[in-house]
Order: sequence, then structure tokens, then C-alpha cells
Amino acid sequence: MNTTRSAYDAYTAWRDTPNSRPVDLSIVVPAYNEQARIVPTIGAFAAHLACSELTWELIVSDDGSDDATRVLIDLIDHANVRVVRAPRNAGKGAAVRRGFAHATGRMVLFSDADNATPAQEVDRLIAELESGADVAIGSRAATGAAVANRSLLRRTMTAGLRTVVRAGLGIGVSDTQCGFKIFTADAARRIAAAQTVDGFSFDLEMLHLAERFGYRIAEVPVRWFDAPGSTVRPGREALRFFASILRIRLNSWKGIYRNA
Repeated sequence: MNTTRSAYDAYTAWRDTPNSRPVDLSIVVPAYNEQARIVPTIGAFAAHLACSELTWELIVSDDGSDDATRVLIDLIDHANVRVVRAPRNAGKGAAVRRGFAHATGRMVLFSDADNATPAQEVDRLIAELESGADVAIGSRAATGAAVANRSLLRRTMTAGLRTVVRAGLGIGVSDTQCGFKIFTADAARRIAAAQTVDGFSFDLEMLHLAERFGYRIAEVPVRWFDAPGSTVRPGREALRFFASILRIRLNSWKGIYRNA
């Protein structure tokens, strides 16, 4: 009973009182028409982190939603939940970059709005940063990962794209696309400032830049569940994926990242 009461008290304190100490963890959730999933995702992080010793904030980067996403977040009215709104839909990469620009934590996590990777997995990623990594990424391909409910189409597409990434960019991680990545504040700012890809495959550029800038990357096995309601269209996004690889290589050839 005392534990339950303590957890509830911690949650209400976070809900009602703005952070007065420096923020340890900023959680950025990009959202586009996520009225069915955004509130449970905020609740999942609140339930897990309320009793932690971390000072944390949650930033919803709304990417021009035209459903009830914005209204629902306004109704929540939590002191440490902020909304960054875009006037129009610009893409997931743009939304994450916008959220990073408003983050105040010494660590910055970006998490998909579908909670496909449970909030509890953030502990593993934080541990890697505390051990010296600059970037820690959730991975569905690393030994020890647990993946459930993934369709055959998604499995086939993912395997093919991993091969393309290794050949096209040489990124040294197995899973570039899991929507659960954490950065030190320095890495988050520097990478976001250099990014040019706004769409679904922005993760490729993030990791390419992390390697290019010499940041230490840890790949962490996580639990992942293919949540219903995804707006990703595999065929269309595969084409954009290839286009992003070409764009990244062209940017490198032009020296755009070097100048950044």
C-alpha cells in the first residue's frame, strides 16, 4: 500500500509541478494524427519514470496533425509535458529535429508514439550513456532482442533494407530503424543541426552523422511489438529509403556534413 501511494504521489508531483532541477532526460515523441495512441504512450512513460530519481520532461512534437492529437494533449495539461507544433506535416525526421531543438535534458530520447518499444526499455539505453556511450539505440536485431507480431512483409522488408544500408552507407549497426534512440545533449544538438532528411528514413542520416562525428554508439537489444495502427506504407517508404541513401551519399560528396 505504501509503495502504491508513493508511486501515485510521485506521479502527481511530476504532473502538477514544473521541474525545478536541471532536467536529466528529455523524451521527444514525434506525432502525426496519433489521437488513438499518444495518451497511452505518455501514460506508459509516466508510470515507469514517476518513481525514478531522474528529473524528466516529455515533448510531443506534433507534425501538423489534423485529428484530435493536439486537443487530447491540451486536455492532459501536465506541467512537464510540452507540445511543439508544426503548421503543416513536414515528416518524421523534421518532427524529431524540432523536438530536439526544444529539449533541455542532458540526455535526449526519441520514441515512436506507438509505444512499440516499452517505456521500461529506456533504462537499458540510459545505462549505456552512463557507461560512456554518446548514442544508444534500441535494436530488434541484436542478440537478446524480443520481437513479436511482426508480419512476414515487415520481416522481409527489414532484412532487405539492412543489406542495402550496409552496402550503401556502411553504418555499423544491425537495426537502424527502431524508433527508440537516446543521445547525450551534445550529440543530439550536433546531429540535429546537421540533418537534412525530413522523412521516415531520417534515422539513417542520424546514425551516419553519429559515426562521422566520432560518437560512440551502443546497440541495445530491446523488446518490440508491432503495434496496430501504423501509418507506414512499406512500398512507398522503401522507395524513399533508397532516395535517402542517395541523398546522404551526395551530401557527403558535396561536403555538406563537413561544413556542418
